[in-house]
Amino acid sequence: MRLLVVAVGRLKHGPERDLAARYRERAAALGRGLGVMSCDLTEIPESRARRAADRVAEEAEAILALVPADAALMACDERGRSDWPSERIAGKVGEWRDAGRSALVLVIGGADGLHERVRTRADHILAFGAATLPHGLVRVLALEQAYRSLTILAGHPYHRGDPEA
Repeated sequence: MRLLVVAVGRLKHGPERDLAARYRERAAALGRGLGVMSCDLTEIPESRARRAADRVAEEAEAILALVPADAALMACDERGRSDWPSERIAGKVGEWRDAGRSALVLVIGGADGLHERVRTRADHILAFGAATLPHGLVRVLALEQAYRSLTILAGHPYHRGDPEA
């Protein structure tokens, strides 16, 4: 399985971009021993359409064009579930990998959010809480959770979750 993060918009050089790159590199290095052959990032240009509905629709086309038919898709969206602890996310990643999914695609929409077509295609919709967060920070959080999931699957001590869980 390969891990692919698809994000609408381009991060400028700075701390968010550096931190996202660090987690992507860590996930790629650790993932190889766990059957995750790569961890890639694809940035999709923001749509320049006038209406928000048109922008979201154009971005959805570009996003879905990058998702293999047999891939698991996890969308980051404020309307998603925020009650999944990291262990449960890691469990799903392991299930998808063990089921032979070709990829896990983590999707981060643009400023106007995700089109319903992307949300419908998603195997899981994840929210990082009720607050609205900057896209650069969501990218860091998504990549950190991908890395954390792999550390959990590997039994690595990075994750110090509830010892009773």
